[in-house]
This record gives sequence, structure tokens and C-alpha cells, in this order.
Amino acid sequence: MRFALTIIVAPLLALASIAGEIPVADPESVGMSGESLERITAATQQFVDEGKLAGVLTMVARDGRIVHVSTVGQRGVDDDRRLAQDALYRIYSMTKPITSVAVMMLYEEGDLRLDDPVAKFLPELKELDVLGKDGNRVPVKSTMTVKHLLTHTAGLSYGFDPSDPVDALYNEVQPRSVADLDSFIERLATLPLKFEPGERWHYSVATDVLGAVVERASGQPFDVFLRERLFRPLDMCDTFFNVPEDKLPRLLPNHGWDKEQGKLVTFEDASKEAGAESMSSGGGGLVSTARDYMRFAEMLRNGGELDGVRILQPETVSLMIENHLPSTLSGGGQGETPTDRHKKDVPGFGFGLGFGLVTSLKDGDVGSVGEYSWGGAAGTVFWIDPSEEIVVIGMIQLFGSPWPLRERLKVLTYESITEGRAPG
Repeated sequence: MRFALTIIVAPLLALASIAGEIPVADPESVGMSGESLERITAATQQFVDEGKLAGVLTMVARDGRIVHVSTVGQRGVDDDRRLAQDALYRIYSMTKPITSVAVMMLYEEGDLRLDDPVAKFLPELKELDVLGKDGNRVPVKSTMTVKHLLTHTAGLSYGFDPSDPVDALYNEVQPRSVADLDSFIERLATLPLKFEPGERWHYSVATDVLGAVVERASGQPFDVFLRERLFRPLDMCDTFFNVPEDKLPRLLPNHGWDKEQGKLVTFEDASKEAGAESMSSGGGGLVSTARDYMRFAEMLRNGGELDGVRILQPETVSLMIENHLPSTLSGGGQGETPTDRHKKDVPGFGFGLGFGLVTSLKDGDVGSVGEYSWGGAAGTVFWIDPSEEIVVIGMIQLFGSPWPLRERLKVLTYESITEGRAPG
């Protein structure tokens, strides 16, 4: 029993020294079972023991208090040093909610409106074409707005489907393989849209475009805006596009799963990458820690404020987590979604201003209607459940993870609730 208590309490005490500003509490004090939460540790340890993951960090908070922290495994498959709580992760598309919050900060300050034409800030995108079914490019009829970008209904793409003619052009032009956002917009302006803005939902580089909008609307480089207006006020001291040299030793290596060999393999060594992000990619360029992202998520759960620092008004947060996709809208596209069910045309999926939303639950689903979330390409994930006042962070570094870690984490979290808050 003494050993079990050490497992449960020690990580929480360690976190308190790192993130003491977010209170640590016994799970039972907020209506959760500490014993049940430890099943998360056991489940993640099993993934490590089976050689499927090198290391996993999980964190659960309820009512603004952290009730579970677990680090299992090691830094990398070729680095047997123990995984630390302050490890740095490439969060890829978990950058998108951060960029969306930056946009809504400017919205509150009157620097932009949701119905503003994107060309108001990025005149390079004023004259766009749509690729027709006949393969010809025709001038766009609808105006692309800021809201289209926030909801991935702008007609843009990522280039994930080489058989698609527009995606093939993305792969040829490589708009994101540039040094800065201005060059990105210049290249993007040469590409046709997949469809008229507002016609469909399609996961895309839209949030990278939003980074350029923030840059032009604020008059500050995008990375500087985030650092000065969001990261410093929230004390997110370990979130950046480019990892400082003195923090590089904390950057984890990234991994892939070699199907032929049936084992984890390390991508290029993290120290060689130097965390260098040539373009400040609002769609997927940030590096962060579980601690920092919990602070960001807690700010949202708490209606836009954390530790006396207000980033957004509660009404703005509420607007962001409403479903902004009309039921008549079709669409799809590949992307870093938290679970397979978060795809347009799948019942229960919605999209707010920067988040995937749960709009309905079917038999067997866990969670709550109104839950909002997103994930990253290397397996990171977060979700916020406003009904249950829960925030969950999961961190790994496995690109295109084939394992059901996210689903398992969700089931085990909700099984740990002893006092439900959600109606029904």
C-alpha cells in the first residue's frame, strides 16, 4: 500500500514544484477516484512495456485542480533516460487552438471581424481561383472570410491526398516550405481552392493563414505576438516555435512505427533539428510542455481567465466553442483529430472557432456534449469538458500513432468520475 501511495502522490508533489500556480488536489475532493485514475498509469505503462511507445505523460484536472499526473517510460526508444515532467514535445496541430485564441483576442479589440474578407489583411489572396470538375480554374465567386479560416471552410487544403488534383499542386508548390509567413502567403496565392469558401469543411492550412492575419492585423511578428500577448501573461515559459539552445536537451526525439520490423524507430535526433521552425506555423509549429498546455487549456475552461490574467471574455470563449458548421455542410479531409469520430459527416462532430466539438453522443460513447478538443500529428491530445469541468492532456512523440491511446485515456478518465456534474 505504501508503494501505491508513492505512485499516486509523488508525481503530484513533483508537479507542484513546477506548476504550483495550478493547485494540486486529492481526486476524491473533486469527485474523482484516485485509485481509478491510476489505471491511466497502468494503461500507459502497458503501451511502453509492449514496445509501442517510448514514454507517455498524462495529466488530468478538475475544477481547476490537478488530480492526476503520470510519466512512464523513457525519453526515446534510443534514449533510456527517464521521461521527465518538463520534457518538450512537438505539439503540431495543437498549435491551432492557440492561434485561434490569438485571432479572437484581436476580434475583442476590434482589430478584425469574423466576417472580414481575408484579403483585407492579406491582399495577395484577393483574386483566387477554384479548380472546377473539368480541371479548369475559374475565379472564385464567394468571399473568403476570417470565419472561414477559423472553421476550415475556406476552400484550402494541406496536400495530404496526392490523387487529388489540388493536393497534387500543394505538393508541387510546397507553400509551407518557406522562411516566413509573407512567403507562405505568396506561394499559397498561386494555388486554386478546392471549393467555394463556405461550401464544405476540409482540414487545411487555414490556421497558418490565420497566423499571417494576426501578424498583419496586430503589426507584430506572429511569434512575438504570441510570446508577449499570450505566453508571458499565462506563464507559458516553455512554449515556442524555436527551442532556445539552453532548453534543447529537454526536447524529445520523435518516433515512427516501422510496420515491417514491428518496432519503434527514431526520426532524426531532436538536437539536430534544434527545434528550428523556419516559418512560424500557426497550424502546427509550436513546441510545448504538458504543464504549459494545461495552463492554456485551464484558461479556456475558466472562461478566458487564469490566475487573475484575462485573455478572453467569457462570451468570446462561449462563441468559440459553439458549433459553427451548418448541418447541410459536407466535407472531410485527413488531419490530426483527437479520435476517428471527429470527422465531418460522422454523427456527433462539430467544429467551433478552432476546436473540434462533440455535438451528440451515441450508445457506448464516453464524454459529454459540448466537449471540445484537438490533437497533434505526433500523438499529443487535449480535451476540455465544460459540463464535467475536466481538462485532460496526453503527450507522446509518435508520428501517426496507430495505437488507441487517446481512446483509452478518455475511457479511463470518465470511469474515474464518482460525482458527475453533467445533466442526465
